[in-house]
Amino acid sequence: MRPSRLEELKSSNLVALPEKTNGSLARFMRAGLILCLIASISLALCSAFSPKSHWFPILALNRTRTTIFAADSGEPPTNLSHILFGLGSSVAMWRDRSTLAETWWDPDTTRGYVWLDANPELVSDVSGHIPHRVSGNWTRFKYSHSQSEVRIGRIVVDSFNLRLPNVRWFVMGDDDTVFFPENLATVLARYDHNKMYYIGGNSESVEQDVMHAYDMAFGGGGFAISYPLAARLAELMDGCLDRYYNMYGSDQRVWACVSETGVPLTKLSGFHQFDIRGDPYGVLAAHPLAPLLSLHHIDALEPIFPNKKRLDAVKSLVHAYRVDPPRILQQSICYDRSRNWTVSISWGYTLQLFPAMVSALELKTPWQTFKTWRSQTDGPFTFNTRRMSSNPCEKPITYFLEYVKDDRRGNTLTTYKRFVGHEEKCNSTDYASAMATQRIVVLSKKMDPQYWTKEQAPRRQCSEIKNRAGLRGGTMLIRMKRCRLSESITI
Repeated sequence: MRPSRLEELKSSNLVALPEKTNGSLARFMRAGLILCLIASISLALCSAFSPKSHWFPILALNRTRTTIFAADSGEPPTNLSHILFGLGSSVAMWRDRSTLAETWWDPDTTRGYVWLDANPELVSDVSGHIPHRVSGNWTRFKYSHSQSEVRIGRIVVDSFNLRLPNVRWFVMGDDDTVFFPENLATVLARYDHNKMYYIGGNSESVEQDVMHAYDMAFGGGGFAISYPLAARLAELMDGCLDRYYNMYGSDQRVWACVSETGVPLTKLSGFHQFDIRGDPYGVLAAHPLAPLLSLHHIDALEPIFPNKKRLDAVKSLVHAYRVDPPRILQQSICYDRSRNWTVSISWGYTLQLFPAMVSALELKTPWQTFKTWRSQTDGPFTFNTRRMSSNPCEKPITYFLEYVKDDRRGNTLTTYKRFVGHEEKCNSTDYASAMATQRIVVLSKKMDPQYWTKEQAPRRQCSEIKNRAGLRGGTMLIRMKRCRLSESITI
């Protein structure tokens, strides 16, 4: 016969009973013990299914968290000091592109290196304050396209092997990638750096994604590797370079190696590979509701500000970004119903004034001011686009950032000046009236630096025209604000 539960407990020394007891006492003690066991099991089950239970943590329900994970881990939230940048370049290219990287690199807060193909003493004529390192142990690998892609593919391993303290994320990019580090740090704080993550974005041109992969982080737009994944890649990468020697780019090699770990790509829309040709205005004027993280291929595109050189145009955008990082390029829409006007703001960059009522659905869809990267055709792209009307009266009056001011009290003031280009003439009186607006001033409170890590779903901010009665000196005044719960952007 199977021994009783009481005998099992006695034999396991968990319960000690006197050797000699009378029958009544033994029965009483057995009954008491059974009641205790039933009460203990009931308590365990109740506490296990209690959301505040600490009795049996192994049974406690595991709630999914979308906020900064460090709040529960006891670690401080991820900030810019926890990110190590690794830029891929060469001595020949860095002489020309170092000035572009210096537009966004802050030597006081940014950690990382540009990885070159020559010894430090050979690049003493390279100006700038971005430290450099020399890639090692890369010429022994075979390749089918370019040996430099092998070297750049190993940057994540070279960076990991430095064993620098307090590094949670390794961010890779090209020498012509413009990063927005504060936004990047805020976004990475959403994720547990103690787990394996591969975070980035793909190409805007479908032809590029078909040629390479939809689930690959394109290196020009930049991608982030968490510390545990970097540690695993350090063990695998050399073998991967041998196995995937026939691949085209460095990012494709990294993607192939990450695939062997079983880690998928976590896509973020703020990375911009910019596999497009022509004018990026359409994308930047209708940026998705996401923080701006990077811009690539600046040298291959028209200047983002007209009538400015490429480098000066990037400096203007970065300057506005530093004033209010999470708000840069965020779109807001408002209407002047008395004049039948629509205004679309891309904060820190441009403003469009339509002498007509245009829906938010239409305005949030980028104008196709660009073509595909490889074939230079009208698409397809990985996002919706709309064609610019050939009717000059249906085109907006455009304004570009002229001035940005921080009042040191949590408020910003940006001024946008009307752009006078090769405009086609519109004979509409409504259009002529709108053209009299020479400047538009936008007032706003700074966005919460942690806005993009909050649990609530993001929402476009609202705005309102303050001087509807009359434009003094041809200047319109607009205030951006948080939308009320019941407020909508409705014509």
